[in-house]
Amino acid sequence: MKRAILILALVMAPAWGQGQANPDERIARIVHLKYADPNAVRYLVQPFGASVTADERMMVITLNGPRTLVDAAEAAIKQLDVPSAAPKDVELTAYFVLGSDTASVGGNALPADLQSTVATLKQTFPFKSYSLLDALALRSRAGAGGSTTGELATNRLTDFGVRSVSIEGEGNTIRIDHLHAGVRALINVGESGKSQYVNVSAIETDVVDVKDGQKLVIGRSSLEGPGKALFLVLIARVAP
Repeated sequence: MKRAILILALVMAPAWGQGQANPDERIARIVHLKYADPNAVRYLVQPFGASVTADERMMVITLNGPRTLVDAAEAAIKQLDVPSAAPKDVELTAYFVLGSDTASVGGNALPADLQSTVATLKQTFPFKSYSLLDALALRSRAGAGGSTTGELATNRLTDFGVRSVSIEGEGNTIRIDHLHAGVRALINVGESGKSQYVNVSAIETDVVDVKDGQKLVIGRSSLEGPGKALFLVLIARVAP
């Protein structure tokens, strides 16, 4: 009877030696990475239960533990180690629009793209004339920022910059962080008579969301007294 039980036990025992791997066998495996950061991958696959170490210089992950856990961790690593999509560029165009109580203040004629926007402005700010003081274009990579400067007559400059831009939602909304724009004039400062550029009009905002291709009035600032105002009109586009 004992012999029969022993034979039955041998028949029912797993045949690991016949081409079938033991899932509980402890193994070690090295996984080479092509794209992903080894330390970031190590943190993400630790919950699978295998022991994980990372080497940034050699771009490898070492797994140690039961075969089933190592196999699961390696499968997860292969899903993570893929090339990421390149960040897109964002194109920003800042129009410095001047409103004045006088019939003519010089400057340039308003471009056709701004006619409808200025018509809306006139309903709230009934200045006698509107003209284009300057237009500055800025191209920035998503996740980064930038700034640019324009030169006006009579020793004045226009400034426009952002700390960073990002593409939100389904890719049709552009978020801008810490936008600033304004006009600087060269004036004498102090008793020494030295000249330097000083802000004479400034528009700032912490965060603004703009739809792709939308024209948006960002703000208004006085310029050379209450009879003139500077408006910043922004157009933001995701670069193709």
